[in-house]
Amino acid sequence: MEVFIFFLYAMILLPGTTGTVHEVKSFLNHTAYLSCYFPNSQKNDIKDLIVFWQKGLEVVHEVFYGQEKHDNISPEYKNRTKMDMDKWTLQLLNAGIVDEGLYKCIIQQRVKEIPSIIHQSECLLHIIANYSQPEIAWLHKGELKSNEYLKLCCSSSGGYPEPKQMTWLISHENRTHRLVNHMDISQDAVTKLYNVTTKLNTTVPPNTLTNISCLLHLGEELGSLVSVPLGIEIIQGEEIEQLKIHFFGPLIAVIVLITILLGFAILKNRTISCSNQSVSLAV
Repeated sequence: MEVFIFFLYAMILLPGTTGTVHEVKSFLNHTAYLSCYFPNSQKNDIKDLIVFWQKGLEVVHEVFYGQEKHDNISPEYKNRTKMDMDKWTLQLLNAGIVDEGLYKCIIQQRVKEIPSIIHQSECLLHIIANYSQPEIAWLHKGELKSNEYLKLCCSSSGGYPEPKQMTWLISHENRTHRLVNHMDISQDAVTKLYNVTTKLNTTVPPNTLTNISCLLHLGEELGSLVSVPLGIEIIQGEEIEQLKIHFFGPLIAVIVLITILLGFAILKNRTISCSNQSVSLAV
């Protein structure tokens, strides 16, 4: 009970921390490592110190002169914490989204039988849960025709924290266009994980291969996820007819030219034949 009194005493005297807040990231349901960042320049033995962690009004962990104590730990952290005394680091097992927040490490040393604080630090814990790879779904009904709007949907689920935005990448003819549409966000009431969706309505140029991808931006430090690209090409009937005309036109011209030449040759032969017949009659 004595340790708990010291804890409240320290909490009243130290409403804030003058040092840097260290940001820590941990994956969901993994172990989070929260360091005290204690330099221990005086080479103090942990058996001569009182070390405890707190989050708001909750007692997270206590080490009383080298012995871990569990009597005053808040129920949320029972059997979930242990301390690496060589590294002055608290291990929070099976970290969940509810564990996010600011943790304070306080180290006390007895001076003339009175506990005196010799170090304090703060860690801000962030929890990360991987989103699924974005998937593009086809919402268009029936066969897509030229000048019709293509309707697509892109979604990703089971992630944390809330993503920044979703971007459509539309590529054709060596050019890529970026389009940011509204992103629908929903959060599971139990798991606190997010599901995100965005939609696209766009036209696709005919007779050109168009690749469409969906990009999920998670933040500067977490990067982005991209979907498998969707390739679409609309073959327009009139173009095929033009290609056929362009292909058969020269062939028809050659045939006509050959016909004219043959006709001219036949006519010439007939003219020569008639001349020969005239000479014969004169003789």
